[in-house]
Amino acid sequence: MGSIDRGNATITRRTVLRAGIGALAAPALLRFSKAYADMPTIKVGHVSPATGPLAGFAEANDYVLSGIKKSLSSITNNGKSYAIEIISKDSQSNPNRAAEVAADLILKDEVDIIVAASTPDTVNPVSDQAEANGKPCITTDCPWQPYFFGRNGKPDTGFESTYHFFWGLEDVIGNFLALWDHPDVAKKVGGLFPNDADGNAWGDADRGFPKPLKEAGYALTDPGRYQPMSDDFSAQISAFKAAGAEIITGNMIPPDFATFWAQASQQALKPKIVTIGKALLFPSVIASLGERGIGLSCEIWWSPNHPFSSSLTGETSKALAEGYVKATSRPWTQPLGFKHALFEVVADVVKRSADLTDPAAIIEAIKSTNMKTVVGPVDWSKGPVKNVTKTPLVAGQWQKAGGKAELVITTNKAAPEVPLGGELKLL
Repeated sequence: MGSIDRGNATITRRTVLRAGIGALAAPALLRFSKAYADMPTIKVGHVSPATGPLAGFAEANDYVLSGIKKSLSSITNNGKSYAIEIISKDSQSNPNRAAEVAADLILKDEVDIIVAASTPDTVNPVSDQAEANGKPCITTDCPWQPYFFGRNGKPDTGFESTYHFFWGLEDVIGNFLALWDHPDVAKKVGGLFPNDADGNAWGDADRGFPKPLKEAGYALTDPGRYQPMSDDFSAQISAFKAAGAEIITGNMIPPDFATFWAQASQQALKPKIVTIGKALLFPSVIASLGERGIGLSCEIWWSPNHPFSSSLTGETSKALAEGYVKATSRPWTQPLGFKHALFEVVADVVKRSADLTDPAAIIEAIKSTNMKTVVGPVDWSKGPVKNVTKTPLVAGQWQKAGGKAELVITTNKAAPEVPLGGELKLL
């Protein structure tokens, strides 16, 4: 099946300049689309870190994409049926590679919409390529501040073609503060923030953790940015011990947390609460830590207990998670819900677009999205800034249940519609 026939494209100096990536742009822009067959095809490009240190975020990719391809075998727009073709590319957990494969999807594969997920290392370079080429783009799995401000976004103008749904740093900070509110825990926090887009956003003096923690009466010890894939956290551990930190927080990739946590044990750092973003989201990481994984805590974007259903399949959050577990023999994982929701939004946009041959019409359909998904409402008419809409967030702890680790929701202060599953237990 061919792609949509866009007719004879008019190449202007502005069109070429918008490609934004030099010599690659001209030949790609000069390529005319093929005539479509009986059922035209909408091509959706998908970028995700299937390999590398961020691969945990893509653990559910195969399951989600398999189900989505069945659900979206065809879709109707303005009384006409369209086939949906998903072309998935691996960013290899590398921002440069993410930009490269995004450019390939836009300029070589000529996708109609591009989607991406999993941290600023993937989301930002893909979005930048889409913005440069005027390509409709939907992303998730990245706090909105590193997505928006990490791309030099201006709140009063925003972006043209790139849209994002997820929670923000204010939400994760609020959840962590609620999680830590315990009479037997001193308000002394050690911060572990890497020198990457996420870490720099989380540790930012104005938009990150320092200011709200201070306002809430917490003393934050921040030894400065460390390099990802570090093999020595002795300096940080010494600083935390000297400050009497009873809470450790931050945003780390799994290999870095494993190194830190092993060295913390060796050097007798004994916090009462350890709440780390990114690294502690995944059952596979907790399993690799053995008994020292029990009691660790993190933000919870989505779970089988979230009271939402898929607009595409009708599955509840619980049914989606159970289907994944049954098909893969692996525990459910948080990105599962958001990967599914990404394609819920795509389906909704394709159905509503006034003209699927016109990128501007597709972008207009994204902008006017107002729907309920398996991860909650997605509505870009509601900020916090242009091109961004937020989803609910809670937090919890890995506790032992039935001989295995289970992620239990222990605070829902920010999203009371999501039910609690238990209480936080100190380490």
